[in-house]
Amino acid sequence: MYTEIIKIIEGGMVGNRTKVHDYALVLAGNLEESGDTDIAEEIYKVLTWQKSKMATLDGFVARPTDKESRMEMVDVSYPSFDTGRPILRDYIEDEIREFVASYQHREVFFKAGIRNANTLLLYGPPGCGKTTVARYVSFIAELPLVTARLDGLVSSLLGSTAKNIRRIFDYVSQGECILFIDEFDAVAKIRDDNHELGELKRVVNSLLQNIDGFSANSILIAATNHSNLLDPAVWRRFNKIIALDKPNESEIKILLERFLQPVESNTMTNKRKMNKVAAALVGMSHGDIETIVQNSIKRAIINGRNLVDNWELLGEIYLYKNHRIVNDGDFISFLLAHGAVQREINKGFGYSLRKIREESAKNG
Repeated sequence: MYTEIIKIIEGGMVGNRTKVHDYALVLAGNLEESGDTDIAEEIYKVLTWQKSKMATLDGFVARPTDKESRMEMVDVSYPSFDTGRPILRDYIEDEIREFVASYQHREVFFKAGIRNANTLLLYGPPGCGKTTVARYVSFIAELPLVTARLDGLVSSLLGSTAKNIRRIFDYVSQGECILFIDEFDAVAKIRDDNHELGELKRVVNSLLQNIDGFSANSILIAATNHSNLLDPAVWRRFNKIIALDKPNESEIKILLERFLQPVESNTMTNKRKMNKVAAALVGMSHGDIETIVQNSIKRAIINGRNLVDNWELLGEIYLYKNHRIVNDGDFISFLLAHGAVQREINKGFGYSLRKIREESAKNG
């Protein structure tokens, strides 16, 4: 079996899908013969799943390019079952599931005279999971994700952006898929900018026309951090609109559990420490929290430890918010207020116990 594993790795390293598939098939057969039927069955499932998905992706090979820059205007992917599930409030999870179910029942809706059950607009602050939701929809709807690239879509040539929009919509019409347009306000801006009114009108009008003609067999997802910039006519083209907000304390705790999973952490084993760290993270986005945890893990690894302490997390939170230590007293007070104890601050950051006690006394 070791030979098959080595061959699979070799195939993966050079991108040889056929080699990976064939040796994985042999490995599954050997495992089945040796009695490891559960593992063999899982391998068979993965091979069958991936084969059907790659066949779908083959229809999206020749990607459109911007004639001016020669850059590809889309990326094509197929989020797999290991795609990270977004941390969503229950009603938002229900909304997304209902949206996908509506798409899957589109023929029934069509007979009932209901149109446009396949357009979703996501908006909210940066880092709150809009791209993750698009990948999640791709996974549960079992459709390839075609992501529009703004650097290829928006052209400096007059009129080219509108043409590029048309070319992207023509491209996705080749088969069932999800078209995802992030930073949607770049092409759907309110048509009242006095500096570029003519070109902007052409771009937005082209966008509206293409959305109106979008295939009922695919899904359109748009996302923006600046919903106030969207043209009013654009909003009416989306039958499902979802606002994604920054996580609350309960959601923050779930995020901490997920992001800290690769390492040991006393934050996870101490309810009081967890509550204090979560409170310190309120007001931050999902992306902010992931970055803070990753920075803490990297710091621990650099220092030769597999343990992330709560004081480490708190230090990274402070630095992420302030980009520097404003002054030692302010930093120590923040750590103390959010659950770090004096000996942890002394050991972790090198401040004398006398200095720490002075700051503690100042804050009662």
